[in-house]
Amino acid sequence: MRTTRQSLLSTATSGALLSSMDRRRWLLGGAALACAGLSPLRWAEANPGPRLGEKLHIVIPANPGGGWDQTGRALGAALVDSGVVGQVSYENIGGKGGTIGLARYAEQYAAAPNALLIGGMVMVGAIALQKPPVDLRQIRPLARLTSDYLVVAVAADSPIRDAKGLMQAMHSDIKSLTVAGGSAGGVDHMFAGMLARAAKVAPDQLQYKPFPGGSDVVESVLNGQSQVAISGFSEMSEGLSSGRLHALGVSARKRIYGLPSFKDMGVDASMANWRAVFTGKEVSEERSRQMLAAIEYAAARENWKRSLQTNRWDPSWQSGKDFSEFLDMENTTAQVMNYLLKLKV
Repeated sequence: MRTTRQSLLSTATSGALLSSMDRRRWLLGGAALACAGLSPLRWAEANPGPRLGEKLHIVIPANPGGGWDQTGRALGAALVDSGVVGQVSYENIGGKGGTIGLARYAEQYAAAPNALLIGGMVMVGAIALQKPPVDLRQIRPLARLTSDYLVVAVAADSPIRDAKGLMQAMHSDIKSLTVAGGSAGGVDHMFAGMLARAAKVAPDQLQYKPFPGGSDVVESVLNGQSQVAISGFSEMSEGLSSGRLHALGVSARKRIYGLPSFKDMGVDASMANWRAVFTGKEVSEERSRQMLAAIEYAAARENWKRSLQTNRWDPSWQSGKDFSEFLDMENTTAQVMNYLLKLKV
């Protein structure tokens, strides 16, 4: 639903037929703004995209500062900046790979027409590992927004300097090497298990310490609580640029972020992360379509594009049947990975 300003104004001024949703929006918007001295034509010029209303609430099932928090707030800013909503409020509910926030969202916002939920591969992995009573079947998928890759880093003064050094450290004494990452069963945990397998040690010997947010992961390495950190680039970038962290490699198949991939360095381990937006299971089909149209419209605007560039996120838009099928595949992949890597809570 990417109506240009010219086509929208042309439709309005020529009296051509609009959809029922557009008619309601024009009538209600025109009536309200007439009181403020603005005509529907002026309102359309100022707000050419789809409209969700004055207020929107975004539930972020993670602590502030992590990748989901950054994604949710960037999406909210883009929705406001593009004019599809007046204001956005945020609610952080951290813990257990997003499953606590997921359960709360499914309970409180199942039918809420103005509430969205952020999620992604971390949540899929956590569900596969924890098998909670509430899973993705209790919410409605809207769209995948971004993909990115994991950075594996150590403190600047660590004796481990590259992928080869990490493999040697894991192989020689994996029980003395604590790896910090996101919630148990999530993408960070899976990639840590892959690295352990590549080092030819049993993944169930991995000493993995989960944290609710990327900032906590970084801090654990800097204060010596753990020796290796795994998180997204956006969460690592400040520590890397300041010199407090030293990157060992990334989980991509080739060099990215100016860093070598583990594949480049001869370690057979790669994995992508992704983040998405959902709504309540009981929200009407019509309202879900409106939300999807508004999000797609905002994702095409400059505000969102700047967020992608700043955080080094890859745009990976996917919706509808394709996204639903992708989720089914990711659920299966997470279950298989948990079994093969013998991940544990």
